[in-house]
Amino acid sequence: MKAVSSSQAVASCQTSLLPSFNNVAPAEQEKLFIQKLRQCCVLFDFLSDPLSDLKWKEVKRAALSEMVEYITHNRNVITEPIYPEVVHMVSRISVERLCSTSCFVFLGFFAFIRVLNVFYGGFFHIINGFALPLKEEHKIFLLKVLLPLHKVKSLSVYHPQLAYCVVQFLEKDSTLTEPVVMALLKYWPKTHSPKEVMFLNELEEILDVIEPSEFVKVQEPLFRQLAKCVSSPHFQVAERALYYWNNEYIMSLISDNAAKILPIMFPALYRNSKTHWNKTIHGLIYNALKLFMEMNQKLFDDCTQQEKAKSKEREEAWLKIENLAKSNPQVSSM
Repeated sequence: MKAVSSSQAVASCQTSLLPSFNNVAPAEQEKLFIQKLRQCCVLFDFLSDPLSDLKWKEVKRAALSEMVEYITHNRNVITEPIYPEVVHMVSRISVERLCSTSCFVFLGFFAFIRVLNVFYGGFFHIINGFALPLKEEHKIFLLKVLLPLHKVKSLSVYHPQLAYCVVQFLEKDSTLTEPVVMALLKYWPKTHSPKEVMFLNELEEILDVIEPSEFVKVQEPLFRQLAKCVSSPHFQVAERALYYWNNEYIMSLISDNAAKILPIMFPALYRNSKTHWNKTIHGLIYNALKLFMEMNQKLFDDCTQQEKAKSKEREEAWLKIENLAKSNPQVSSM
């Protein structure tokens, strides 16, 4: 990057001390934004004379900060005339050439970055070699360090490795199953469908190694969450949850505890067999209902009758509301 003399920078800046966005009319804000972009095209000498023109360097920094805040807190502010100005500013600053110079190679951090990569890449090997019984600090590491990583927005970058680590812990100590499953349910995504599919993948891996005695402890909250997933309008979430019924070991666990699980799952399966928009989901739901019916015919029939009774009760309640509304003189006069 070619340094610009301080005198040139000051000459350019002295004529462009601009007001804040809050101090101009909304109609003038686009024009002011463009002026601030052009102001930020001024290059200062930070290499040979870093203490020069501190006032105008601060003006430029403040302009950049104000533009970022303006974009963050307002909608539709990047209009068509602004795009070429942004491109010009970025090309003027020449960030690419700046970062390729030897002045910006942080040699002191190289060893630190490399050793961190080794540590992160080798966590699952370390966990695999933990002696039994697990030490208390290893359990704390799982519960306080690994599990909260499920909250991170960029989970998809490392989720397969994280899930592997969690399963390794459970294979070594099955008593950790309950806190792990409850933590996953606590961190379960509400509005991020791809992340929800990742959670379902991990949960199936956990169920593949779960002990029947531990399954009983988590079955009710676990299948309440699965019922929500089956009811999801996002077909990939519903599809992934229903694939659990293709897993033989999970089906054996469900069969042994059908009296608890069927009443939790049946309402979601019954309703969505009639109302879900995706035909593939209908087929998977019918498969799940068929398997439940084969497990316990009497309980299945009882759940069916209860659901039909609830449905009829809801229809009658809405009919009463409709009749009351029709009998209201204010409604009749409308």
